[in-house]
Amino acid sequence: MKIRKVVLAYSGGLDTSVILRWLIERYGCEVVAYCADLGQGEDLNEVRRKALKTGASKVVIDDVKNEFVKDYVFPMLRANAVYEGSYLLGTSIARPLIAKGQIDAAIRERADAVAHGATGKGNDQVRFEITYYALKPDVKVIAPWRIWELNSRTALVSYAKRYGIPVPVTKARPYSTDRNIFHVSYEGGILEDPWSEPPADMFVWTRPVEKAPDRPEYVEIDYARGDPVAISGRRLTPANLLARLNDLGARHGVGRVDLVENRYVGMKSRGVYETPGGTVLHAAHRAIESITMDREVMRLRDSLITRYAELIYYGYWFSPEREVLQKLIDAAQEPVMGRVRLKLYKGNVMVAGRKSTRALYDPGIATFEEDQVYHQADADGFIQLNALRLKLRRLKQMSRL
Repeated sequence: MKIRKVVLAYSGGLDTSVILRWLIERYGCEVVAYCADLGQGEDLNEVRRKALKTGASKVVIDDVKNEFVKDYVFPMLRANAVYEGSYLLGTSIARPLIAKGQIDAAIRERADAVAHGATGKGNDQVRFEITYYALKPDVKVIAPWRIWELNSRTALVSYAKRYGIPVPVTKARPYSTDRNIFHVSYEGGILEDPWSEPPADMFVWTRPVEKAPDRPEYVEIDYARGDPVAISGRRLTPANLLARLNDLGARHGVGRVDLVENRYVGMKSRGVYETPGGTVLHAAHRAIESITMDREVMRLRDSLITRYAELIYYGYWFSPEREVLQKLIDAAQEPVMGRVRLKLYKGNVMVAGRKSTRALYDPGIATFEEDQVYHQADADGFIQLNALRLKLRRLKQMSRL
């Protein structure tokens, strides 16, 4: 391809730093380094300096923390999306926003192409590129891991040393990480043995449960239309609310997951995650739904969770099917409002209370004491009708004996 200018999704890590230099050497092109500030806790000024030192003609840093939480994380939490029973999709949900930012930057900078640092084995290549094509169908995409000669971490390190690029992966931390305001992930290196327990010093966010406080802590979260809006009565921006719950959850050892998951490309992969605030919000959301959502609406929505989670994991955030599902989910969230009280203790999130002005729960009907609404004798006909097909089936079986 004849390439004049590329917008690279740049993190400052080993892969994207090498890719930045490699693009310049391979295509003789100008490289704009694009970095989305997703609350990853890094010194982005240092990321900027490193990119310029490595050869970038320009560095674009977008502060998208509130957009990320409000328009990506919260819609996902409204759906109670969990992949394969454990993974709260912290990396998956960030990729479409990064890719969207890249495309916007490419249009502004009049670039010929976009590039990313995802390998040819993983999910991220799909997430990035499907988003690119969904938003700019004529875009040129460069995926170095699929075409270059640097086919191992060892080769990357050698290349980096040749061009004086600092190498962040060391023998002390032999695995790769991804972080944003919603989670931290760890994979590769010493984690590739699924029998091996993650080293205790690997985790950078949550306390081990052995060192978590010996006394529980309570937190109250207010909801409106399925979104958390306040903590203990204090309204916060989406990013600040999540950051506050991250601190609380991390202090009590909440949100660690060790999972062998099925990648979209077909192989199994082991990932270790920390999602403290997200774990708290997932439990809180389920609790407030329990008293505000109609039973059949909830069951319909729940039947779609697996599919919705797969769409995010596979990279189809900007697909018509995800958008249609989101409309249904959001319509079902209209009555989901009220307050949830949670108890955090030694890695656990326990529901301690829930209340709502839109509650469908009525203690006057649910009571074991005498009431004036529910006639218990009515249950006889209900049971007889629901048991009819089972009675008929058994009678037929007995007649054949």
